[in-house]
Amino acid sequence: MPIRQLKEGSEQHLVIKPQLQNTMNPVHKQLKVAQNGKGSTGKETQNVKLQNQSSPPSKSRGRRRGRGGRKSDQGEAFMRPSTRPCTAEYTVSPPVTTRSVTAVEVDNNNGGKLCEIVKAFPSSSKTLSFAQRPGYGQIGTRCVVKANHFLAELPEKELNHYDVTIMPEVSSRNVNRAIMAELVKLYKESDLGMRLPAYDGRKSLYTAGELPFAWREFNIKLTVEDDGVNGPKVREYKVVIKFVARANLHHLGQFLAGKHADAPQEALQILDIVLRELSNKRYCPVGRSFFSPDIRKPQRLGEGLESWCGFYQSLRPTQMGLSLNIDMASAAFIEPLPVIEFVAQLLGKDVVSRTLSDSDRIKIKKALRGVKVEVTHRGSVRRKYRVSGLTSQPTRELVFPVDDDLNMKSVVEYFQEMYDFTIQHTHLPCLQVGNQRKANYLPLEACKIVEGQRYTKRLNDKQITALLKVTCQRPRDRENDILQTVKHNAYDQDLYAKEFGMRISEKLASVEARVLPAPWLKYHENGKEKDCLPQIGQWNMMNKKMINGMTVSRWACINFSRSVQENVARGFCSELARMCQVSGMEFNPEPVIPIYTAWPDDVEKALKHVYHASVNKLKGKDLELLLAILPDNNGSLYGDLKRICETDLGLISQCCLTKYVFKISKQYLANVSLKINVKMGGRNTVLLDAISCRIPLVSDIPTIIFGADVTHPENGEDSSPSIAAVVASQDWPEVTKYAGLVCAQAHRQELIQDLYKTWQDPARGTISGGMIRDLLVSFRKATGQKPLRIIFYRDGVSEGQFYQVLLYELDAIRKACASLEPNYQPPVTFIVVQKRHHTRLFANNHRDRSSTDKSGNILPGTVVDTKICHPTEFDFYLCSHAGIQGTSRPAHYHVLWDENNFTADGIQSLTNNLCYTYARCTRSVSVVPPAYYAHLAAFRARFYLEPELQENGQGNKNTRGIGESGVRPLPALKENVKRVMFYC
Repeated sequence: MPIRQLKEGSEQHLVIKPQLQNTMNPVHKQLKVAQNGKGSTGKETQNVKLQNQSSPPSKSRGRRRGRGGRKSDQGEAFMRPSTRPCTAEYTVSPPVTTRSVTAVEVDNNNGGKLCEIVKAFPSSSKTLSFAQRPGYGQIGTRCVVKANHFLAELPEKELNHYDVTIMPEVSSRNVNRAIMAELVKLYKESDLGMRLPAYDGRKSLYTAGELPFAWREFNIKLTVEDDGVNGPKVREYKVVIKFVARANLHHLGQFLAGKHADAPQEALQILDIVLRELSNKRYCPVGRSFFSPDIRKPQRLGEGLESWCGFYQSLRPTQMGLSLNIDMASAAFIEPLPVIEFVAQLLGKDVVSRTLSDSDRIKIKKALRGVKVEVTHRGSVRRKYRVSGLTSQPTRELVFPVDDDLNMKSVVEYFQEMYDFTIQHTHLPCLQVGNQRKANYLPLEACKIVEGQRYTKRLNDKQITALLKVTCQRPRDRENDILQTVKHNAYDQDLYAKEFGMRISEKLASVEARVLPAPWLKYHENGKEKDCLPQIGQWNMMNKKMINGMTVSRWACINFSRSVQENVARGFCSELARMCQVSGMEFNPEPVIPIYTAWPDDVEKALKHVYHASVNKLKGKDLELLLAILPDNNGSLYGDLKRICETDLGLISQCCLTKYVFKISKQYLANVSLKINVKMGGRNTVLLDAISCRIPLVSDIPTIIFGADVTHPENGEDSSPSIAAVVASQDWPEVTKYAGLVCAQAHRQELIQDLYKTWQDPARGTISGGMIRDLLVSFRKATGQKPLRIIFYRDGVSEGQFYQVLLYELDAIRKACASLEPNYQPPVTFIVVQKRHHTRLFANNHRDRSSTDKSGNILPGTVVDTKICHPTEFDFYLCSHAGIQGTSRPAHYHVLWDENNFTADGIQSLTNNLCYTYARCTRSVSVVPPAYYAHLAAFRARFYLEPELQENGQGNKNTRGIGESGVRPLPALKENVKRVMFYC
């Protein structure tokens, strides 16, 4: 019976395991809900009462359980009596409303009742307080690591904020800074009272101590270089400086000491701007990073680009106080070449002696539009222009009017007469610069690209590989470079730091860490090795069989690679089938139809032919698996194949590249067999603690673990949608299989729009749906249980979006649950996973081999929740994987909301252990698998966009209708695809 048909208010009983929840984190701790962004008061705090406190604890607590348990007291439709392990009795009492406090009683065999309060969820960020740290983790082998955080002393000076208005308004930060620098130079010793202000380049000016005035107007003259054709001009600006407020450093000190819950953002921002002021003048700023060709010699990336080395800098509040986070960085810049040389590199051919094709012109125009160039034909006069286009005609054919009577002159004649400059390569086009309405032509050979322009468009594969080679540094080398950067920046000599009374340590922070133990993994009883303890984050499939190997009876193979002969393809398929059998699957060695060879251009026709030929031969039975051999460079073939298979034909597919077909390795075949098994609905391995019911706050009651991510279009794609993906575990207590759902949403929208939604149906009225609801229903169908606890790992959220994402998405989870049954509100733990941060952890002693892995990185399982973490909130850094090359980046986990009352050890161990259950390899991974799977699913779904939408952001108007959000929905996944891990 569907969950939504349950009667309202009926008390439901479910057999689950009696277990003491969270002994290290008392349930009667206070749950704070801050009002108006301030710390909570006694009136605002709700106390959780522990019922029957005098009753003795159950003697059976803490022991390993058998598989016994009482049957359900009622045979109601909400839950079929379960044959699953990990069972005891559980009662859900109805809440007053969806958002009110929900009481959940666990009734153990000795009659003791534990009442757990689910926090009332606030309706705005003003009443929202993130989960507070419940204590520090204790599990694991203690060690010391170094972090790229440098202690910054809190100044004792008074900080003042002034508003800056510049008229006429200027859009360029660099021009704004130049205006302010001129103002300070002229008036520092007079009107500014010897103050050296820090300026953000926009509207805010900061000083240490007051200026002699509350409001003043200044007139500043500045020579400004025009991007157009009119040359440098002396412009006059009116600058008004007005006092706004005094920053509260006492509040910041209290926050850093853990006595205030909310961070004083303005004070932090002022100090961050102060420490960036000098670097803004010395280097090329990009976001929070600074780059220069002088830090390290630029390396060529190809096609006219080069990599510049730089450093990232950010001031962060931590438990040890203010911390300056410094990390090495690299970025692609346009090489400051003569334009003809740039074009030759871009096209990969000599352009001096050849004419350009139309496609060449388009490529040049795309690459140079918006780029600044300087002229080289006028001696010391190096005028700068911004490129607006490229002429369609060669230089020798270009003419332009020289007067109002429209007398024409050729570009070749003009440059000869005006500048005594003979244009050599008249077969090449000219650059168009300045205003599009008035044609201004510059010959390619008379221009050079201006230095210091960051390349913001998409890099090709070769350029990415070259850039990664530059950025990939061994831990010891990276650590040394960071220390050198701090030394070179000489913060002790920084006039701005001195002015504001800031001192920066030159030593890396020394941090206490723990190395969590690897979990035991369970394999099939038929294998020689029935369980396995990973060593330094890895293991292999030798002598092991998948714990739930699936059967593949009906499969076919399609070969899109012209270089792979049929007998080679047959031999490869035979080896793969054998490996699947050895690994624990039942795999028919013969395909349904002979291997079919096809052209990549005919992908849709070929797939449909193989599908229908197979179904005809099977007399209506479905094809279970399609193997596809692809060329190594296959363009859009892979994406097209996945889109057609998963949204049109309902086929599970496994693609293999030509290079692996020719060079068959057992390791490769073993990894492919792992992927095939989970795509068919199997499990490769499970945590031994999971099937032994020993995972705190997961094994005790049916628990669903979600992962969610949003991927955005790359730079330069202005209109293509963002893709959201949500996956959820579909087995309990194993928590290994994850079903995934995807949806398109508005361009660069971070909040997941389709978590919960309602719509009106003319016949049935209001209909509820959405990804959370659908996955809760599929969990119940798969396990026979209703989830009584939700753990939600959310990837890809920046700190500035924490409140927004939590408010919106937790509310959607609540509504999805309530739509299934009015009183259904399982407690939720909401954890943000961040990989795009700049904290790096280094071994305390690089020569001590026992404290590092083979790559010289810290050991997998290293966790840090002290010193460099948030002063009061519940966060930790976890390096769950072994490094392969470069410096390992730990994942940063921030528990924003926790109604399940996890201890630090509980959530850290769970997260680390889950990292060993990733289905695609026999290594622990760097990010918790549900978040990883959500990322894979979102990435996969980008292939489902209309092909023309992928290329230029515009879709075919005759295809699927546009939804309410103005975004064309993705084609629906077929039902059989949804149920399995198709994205692996």
